[in-house]
Order: sequence, then structure tokens, then C-alpha cells
Amino acid sequence: MSIWRLVAVYVFGIFACGANLVYSFDADTAKIIQTYRTKDLQQTGALLENYLQKRDFWLYVLQNRQVDYGYFEGYEYLFVSDKSAPSLTLYKIAQNGTLTLVRQVSALVGKGRGDKRVSGDLTTPIGVYDFTGKLTGLPPYYGPLAYATDYPNNYDKSLKKTGYGIWIHGLPLDGNREELNTKGCIAIDNDVLSGFGKLVDYKAALLISYEQNIHKPTKEEIATLLAQLYKWRSAWIQNDLKTYLMFYSKDFSRPDGMQYKAFADYKRQIFDKGEDKIISFSEISVVPYPNEEHRQMFRISFNQNYRAFKNSKPSYTSNSRKILYVVYEKDSMQILSER
Repeated sequence: MSIWRLVAVYVFGIFACGANLVYSFDADTAKIIQTYRTKDLQQTGALLENYLQKRDFWLYVLQNRQVDYGYFEGYEYLFVSDKSAPSLTLYKIAQNGTLTLVRQVSALVGKGRGDKRVSGDLTTPIGVYDFTGKLTGLPPYYGPLAYATDYPNNYDKSLKKTGYGIWIHGLPLDGNREELNTKGCIAIDNDVLSGFGKLVDYKAALLISYEQNIHKPTKEEIATLLAQLYKWRSAWIQNDLKTYLMFYSKDFSRPDGMQYKAFADYKRQIFDKGEDKIISFSEISVVPYPNEEHRQMFRISFNQNYRAFKNSKPSYTSNSRKILYVVYEKDSMQILSER
């Protein structure tokens, strides 16, 4: 969200009321407008950045949102798989975050209980997954099409889980399906899948897979995580290593095997460069992350535009998709793994 959009949408409190606009002001709003009026854009930006780090701001944003499955920006569809039923449910995600049920159907899943750990264990994973493609022209066994997931994701890899080819697919086109389990995939009726295929762009869809129970987050939890995400970002921009590392769990592990101590040393070297940074986030989503340990986990994803400068000259630039796997403990975000 840009600074000036934040002003228009939140700080100025503009609400559509027929053909008119109704303005709502308070002391904070007046302070920001006065700062802007004096043309001190840097101070205005600092005030707005401070709002992004406040839970109350995000509670305002969330007040009319449904958050049973989290907070979504950029995603248009959500698949939810309950392995214990087993079932697969598809929701349409509106721009205001409202979830509309498209359809819930019975499904076939792997016969293994709990989370998938190794290749060949015939278990459907538990977790949150993006889709990497919509596949057609497959062998008849898989039905008319398949949505391929990114299992193992980076959190799975940090736990040394193995396996591949976890899809949402159909049933054999010849109707011969004697086996009532899959090798770890989620299989549904072909006609239903074909209908989903006409609706769902895999690039804008997400899968949440759980067994029996899933934590339904509160608005307070989501708001706290969003505020802390921006506090983490602020520490990063300011090269404040101590505060930055406070957001990392001592259990932190990257997919490449780097543990907390090595990661902290690595970040210390980067922060010691004293670079100036501009870091912006967009299309942020926060969703509950099911897990066997029943920890209160979340997956936070966003687009990250990162620019670093040394002596006013560009030193590093990247524009990428960032994913944090975090545990929510004592009203605090603790990062377990990241990409």
C-alpha cells in the first residue's frame, strides 16, 4: 500500500456515501495533514510508516473482513482440504477478503495419517501450498487435468521432508478406480475438477491442507502479525540487528540447512555494511499453517521490492516473492523459516 493511498483510504477516513464523501478526523489525522501541509514529505512518510507498525491500524483494516482462514491480498481462490473427512472445498476470495463458497466435495487422499515426511509414504501433506502449474494431457489415470502444488515448500525442506508430485487431480477417465486412496495427492470427481479448471487461475490460488482440526485465527492475531511484519521491516531498513533478530526463533532453519547462529552471523556481516535500504511490501497474505505439533503457526507471504545503496550508489536490487513461516507465541511473531 503506497503512502498516499494510505492517506486517502485510512488517515483521511473517506467513506463513500451516495454521491458525497464523508470525512472523519481525529488528533492523529490532523497531525498528519498538518505535517503534509508544511510540505515535509519525509516526516509525513515517517508518521504513516509508524501507523503500519500499530496493531490498532490493522484492526481497523480488518474490522469488516472475514479471517477464519486468514488475510488475503492478491489471491483469488482458496482450496481447503480436510484429510480426515476427506473433502476439498473451494472458496472465491473477494477484494474485501470475504470468502464465498464455490463448492465442497468428497475427495480421495493418501492413506497415511498425519503429515507427509518422506517420498513413498503414501501421505497427503499438511500445510499451506502455492500451485506451480495447471497440467493437462496427462495419463488417463489422473483425469482431465491437475493442479500441481509446490510441496515440499521451504518449511518442509527445512525439516528435511522429501517427496514430489503432490497434485489436485481427477479420477481415471475409464472410471476404473478400485483403490480408495492416492499416493499422497487429492483426487476429486472429474466433472467438478473440470468446472474448477474453468474458474481457477493456479497463479492466484492457494491450498490449505489439514487433518481434523485447523486453528481459526482471530482478528487480533492477524493484526498483531501484520504490525510486527512492519516492525521487522523497519529494523531491517534501519540496520538494527538486535531488533531484527528478535523476530527469529532460536529454532530457525533455512531450506539450505543454515541454522539460527549461522544466519545471525551472516546478517551481521550484511548489516555492518551500513547500506541505506528501501524495502516495500505488496500483496501481503497471512494464513494459518496446520501442523502436527499443534503450534500456532502462520504463513506470511508478500512481494518484496528491495533496493540497497552505499554512498548513494545502488549496491543491490531484488524484486521477489517472500514467504515467512512463523510461530505465534506470547503475542509475538517468531520466524521459523523463510524464503
